[in-house]
Amino acid sequence: MPTFSLSGLYGITDATLMPDTQTMLNACEAAIAGGMKVLQYRDKSNNSALRLDQASALRALCKSHNCIFLINDDVELALSCKADGVHLGQKDGSLTEARQRLGKTAIIGQTCHDRLELAIRAQAEGANYVAFGAFFPSNTKPGASPAPLSLLSTARAQLSVPMVAIGGLSVDNATQVIAAGADMTAVVHALFAAQDIRTRAEQFSRLFRIQAQNH
Repeated sequence: MPTFSLSGLYGITDATLMPDTQTMLNACEAAIAGGMKVLQYRDKSNNSALRLDQASALRALCKSHNCIFLINDDVELALSCKADGVHLGQKDGSLTEARQRLGKTAIIGQTCHDRLELAIRAQAEGANYVAFGAFFPSNTKPGASPAPLSLLSTARAQLSVPMVAIGGLSVDNATQVIAAGADMTAVVHALFAAQDIRTRAEQFSRLFRIQAQNH
Protein backbone atom coordinates (compact mmCIF):
# COMPACT_ATOMS: atom_id res chain seq x y z
CA MET A 1 0.00 0.00 0.00
CA PRO A 2 1.32 3.50 -0.76
CA THR A 3 2.89 5.11 2.25
CA PHE A 4 1.54 8.65 2.05
CA SER A 5 -1.63 9.95 3.63
CA LEU A 6 -5.03 10.47 2.04
CA SER A 7 -4.72 14.11 1.01
CA GLY A 8 -4.51 16.30 -2.06
CA LEU A 9 -5.89 15.91 -5.57
CA TYR A 10 -8.17 12.89 -6.12
CA GLY A 11 -8.88 12.18 -9.79
CA ILE A 12 -11.77 10.10 -11.12
CA THR A 13 -11.70 8.58 -14.59
CA ASP A 14 -14.45 9.24 -17.11
CA ALA A 15 -15.20 6.90 -20.02
CA THR A 16 -16.50 9.78 -22.18
CA LEU A 17 -13.40 11.92 -21.70
CA MET A 18 -11.16 8.85 -22.06
CA PRO A 19 -12.72 6.74 -24.83
CA ASP A 20 -9.90 4.18 -25.04
CA THR A 21 -7.33 2.65 -22.72
CA GLN A 22 -4.30 4.51 -24.09
CA THR A 23 -6.04 7.89 -23.83
CA MET A 24 -6.97 7.03 -20.24
CA LEU A 25 -3.42 5.98 -19.34
CA ASN A 26 -1.91 9.09 -20.91
CA ALA A 27 -4.37 11.36 -19.09
CA CYS A 28 -3.83 9.68 -15.73
CA GLU A 29 -0.05 9.68 -16.12
CA ALA A 30 -0.15 13.42 -16.82
CA ALA A 31 -2.31 13.99 -13.74
CA ILE A 32 0.06 11.95 -11.55
CA ALA A 33 3.01 13.94 -12.92
CA GLY A 34 1.15 17.09 -11.84
CA GLY A 35 0.72 15.83 -8.28
CA MET A 36 -2.49 13.76 -8.22
CA LYS A 37 -2.35 11.58 -5.09
CA VAL A 38 -5.37 9.30 -5.52
CA LEU A 39 -6.99 7.86 -8.66
CA GLN A 40 -10.41 6.24 -8.77
CA TYR A 41 -11.34 4.10 -11.76
CA ARG A 42 -15.01 4.69 -12.51
CA ASP A 43 -16.64 2.80 -15.35
CA LYS A 44 -20.35 1.97 -15.35
CA SER A 45 -20.30 -0.19 -18.49
CA ASN A 46 -20.99 -3.93 -18.54
CA ASN A 47 -17.79 -4.71 -20.46
CA SER A 48 -16.06 -6.70 -17.72
CA ALA A 49 -13.06 -7.67 -19.88
CA LEU A 50 -12.35 -4.03 -20.79
CA ARG A 51 -12.85 -2.91 -17.20
CA LEU A 52 -10.35 -5.47 -15.91
CA ASP A 53 -7.88 -4.57 -18.66
CA GLN A 54 -8.11 -0.84 -17.94
CA ALA A 55 -8.09 -1.25 -14.17
CA SER A 56 -5.02 -3.51 -14.31
CA ALA A 57 -3.16 -1.05 -16.54
CA LEU A 58 -4.04 1.87 -14.27
CA ARG A 59 -3.06 -0.16 -11.21
CA ALA A 60 0.40 -0.75 -12.69
CA LEU A 61 0.74 2.94 -13.56
CA CYS A 62 -0.27 4.06 -10.08
CA LYS A 63 1.95 1.52 -8.34
CA SER A 64 5.00 2.71 -10.26
CA HIS A 65 4.30 6.33 -9.24
CA ASN A 66 3.19 5.73 -5.62
CA CYS A 67 -0.35 6.96 -6.34
CA ILE A 68 -3.24 5.35 -4.46
CA PHE A 69 -5.52 3.42 -6.84
CA LEU A 70 -9.18 2.77 -6.00
CA ILE A 71 -12.06 1.12 -7.85
CA ASN A 72 -15.53 2.67 -7.90
CA ASP A 73 -18.25 0.42 -6.49
CA ASP A 74 -16.82 -2.96 -7.53
CA VAL A 75 -15.16 -5.02 -4.79
CA GLU A 76 -14.55 -8.00 -7.08
CA LEU A 77 -12.79 -5.85 -9.68
CA ALA A 78 -10.68 -4.29 -6.92
CA LEU A 79 -9.63 -7.79 -5.87
CA SER A 80 -8.97 -8.92 -9.45
CA CYS A 81 -6.65 -6.02 -10.32
CA LYS A 82 -5.09 -5.77 -6.85
CA ALA A 83 -6.26 -2.18 -6.35
CA ASP A 84 -5.44 -0.39 -3.09
CA GLY A 85 -9.14 -0.33 -2.26
CA VAL A 86 -12.63 0.65 -3.28
CA HIS A 87 -14.99 3.61 -3.17
CA LEU A 88 -18.58 2.75 -2.29
CA GLY A 89 -21.78 4.67 -2.90
CA GLN A 90 -24.65 4.38 -0.46
CA LYS A 91 -26.25 1.65 -2.62
CA ASP A 92 -23.13 -0.34 -3.47
CA GLY A 93 -23.09 -3.01 -0.81
CA SER A 94 -21.98 -2.90 2.78
CA LEU A 95 -18.75 -1.39 3.97
CA THR A 96 -18.33 -4.22 6.46
CA GLU A 97 -18.60 -6.84 3.71
CA ALA A 98 -16.17 -4.93 1.50
CA ARG A 99 -13.68 -4.89 4.38
CA GLN A 100 -14.06 -8.64 4.87
CA ARG A 101 -13.41 -9.26 1.16
CA LEU A 102 -10.53 -6.79 0.72
CA GLY A 103 -8.74 -7.13 4.04
CA LYS A 104 -7.75 -4.74 6.79
CA THR A 105 -5.08 -2.88 4.80
CA ALA A 106 -7.44 -1.94 1.94
CA ILE A 107 -8.50 1.69 1.59
CA ILE A 108 -12.29 1.98 1.63
CA GLY A 109 -14.12 5.24 1.14
CA GLN A 110 -17.82 5.99 1.07
CA THR A 111 -20.04 8.64 -0.48
CA CYS A 112 -22.05 10.46 2.21
CA HIS A 113 -23.71 13.13 0.02
CA ASP A 114 -24.78 16.06 2.22
CA ARG A 115 -25.42 14.02 5.38
CA LEU A 116 -23.11 14.01 8.38
CA GLU A 117 -24.89 11.05 9.99
CA LEU A 118 -23.92 8.84 7.04
CA ALA A 119 -20.27 9.84 7.51
CA ILE A 120 -20.36 9.13 11.25
CA ARG A 121 -21.77 5.68 10.48
CA ALA A 122 -19.19 5.04 7.74
CA GLN A 123 -16.37 5.95 10.13
CA ALA A 124 -17.81 3.63 12.78
CA GLU A 125 -17.95 0.81 10.20
CA GLY A 126 -14.27 1.29 9.37
CA ALA A 127 -14.18 3.63 6.38
CA ASN A 128 -10.73 5.12 5.70
CA TYR A 129 -12.29 8.31 4.33
CA VAL A 130 -15.69 9.83 3.59
CA ALA A 131 -16.82 11.93 0.64
CA PHE A 132 -19.25 14.84 0.80
CA GLY A 133 -20.92 16.75 -2.04
CA ALA A 134 -21.99 18.12 -4.37
CA PHE A 135 -20.64 21.48 -3.26
CA PHE A 136 -21.08 23.06 -6.69
CA PRO A 137 -23.15 22.10 -9.77
CA SER A 138 -21.63 18.95 -11.28
CA ASN A 139 -21.26 17.81 -14.89
CA THR A 140 -20.88 14.20 -13.79
CA LYS A 141 -23.92 14.10 -11.48
CA PRO A 142 -26.16 17.05 -12.40
CA GLY A 143 -28.95 15.82 -10.11
CA ALA A 144 -26.82 15.60 -6.95
CA SER A 145 -28.27 17.39 -3.95
CA PRO A 146 -26.22 20.44 -2.96
CA ALA A 147 -24.07 20.30 0.17
CA PRO A 148 -23.24 23.48 2.13
CA LEU A 149 -19.61 24.38 2.79
CA SER A 150 -20.46 24.50 6.50
CA LEU A 151 -20.93 20.71 6.39
CA LEU A 152 -17.15 20.29 6.07
CA SER A 153 -16.29 22.39 9.10
CA THR A 154 -19.05 20.73 11.15
CA ALA A 155 -17.89 17.27 10.06
CA ARG A 156 -14.23 18.10 10.72
CA ALA A 157 -15.07 18.61 14.40
CA GLN A 158 -16.79 15.21 14.64
CA LEU A 159 -14.76 12.95 12.35
CA SER A 160 -11.20 11.66 12.59
CA VAL A 161 -11.05 10.19 9.05
CA PRO A 162 -10.02 12.27 6.02
CA MET A 163 -12.77 14.01 4.05
CA VAL A 164 -13.17 14.28 0.29
CA ALA A 165 -15.10 17.15 -1.29
CA ILE A 166 -16.75 16.41 -4.63
CA GLY A 167 -19.08 18.09 -7.09
CA GLY A 168 -18.33 20.80 -9.61
CA LEU A 169 -14.90 21.60 -8.20
CA SER A 170 -12.54 23.81 -10.20
CA VAL A 171 -9.24 25.54 -9.54
CA ASP A 172 -11.28 28.69 -8.87
CA ASN A 173 -13.61 27.28 -6.21
CA ALA A 174 -11.62 24.40 -4.66
CA THR A 175 -9.93 26.77 -2.21
CA GLN A 176 -13.31 27.15 -0.49
CA VAL A 177 -13.67 23.44 0.31
CA ILE A 178 -10.01 23.07 1.30
CA ALA A 179 -10.30 26.03 3.67
CA ALA A 180 -13.49 24.52 5.12
CA GLY A 181 -11.65 21.30 6.01
CA ALA A 182 -11.55 19.00 2.98
CA ASP A 183 -8.43 16.82 2.88
CA MET A 184 -8.95 15.88 -0.77
CA THR A 185 -10.70 17.36 -3.79
CA ALA A 186 -12.30 14.78 -6.10
CA VAL A 187 -12.32 16.03 -9.67
CA VAL A 188 -13.42 14.67 -13.05
CA HIS A 189 -14.05 17.31 -15.72
CA ALA A 190 -11.99 20.16 -14.27
CA LEU A 191 -8.97 17.85 -14.42
CA PHE A 192 -9.42 15.43 -17.30
CA ALA A 193 -11.17 17.79 -19.73
CA ALA A 194 -8.31 20.30 -19.38
CA GLN A 195 -6.16 20.93 -22.45
CA ASP A 196 -3.05 20.47 -20.31
CA ILE A 197 -3.87 17.89 -17.66
CA ARG A 198 -0.50 17.99 -15.95
CA THR A 199 -0.62 21.76 -15.50
CA ARG A 200 -4.20 21.55 -14.20
CA ALA A 201 -3.15 18.90 -11.68
CA GLU A 202 -0.28 21.14 -10.58
CA GLN A 203 -2.73 24.02 -10.08
CA PHE A 204 -4.99 21.90 -7.84
CA SER A 205 -2.01 20.52 -5.91
CA ARG A 206 -0.70 24.04 -5.30
CA LEU A 207 -3.95 24.97 -3.54
CA PHE A 208 -3.23 22.37 -0.85
CA ARG A 209 0.32 23.62 -0.35
CA ILE A 210 -0.94 27.21 0.01
CA GLN A 211 -3.55 26.10 2.58
CA ALA A 212 -0.87 24.21 4.54
CA GLN A 213 1.38 27.27 4.55
CA ASN A 214 -1.47 29.41 5.89
CA HIS A 215 -1.87 27.16 8.93
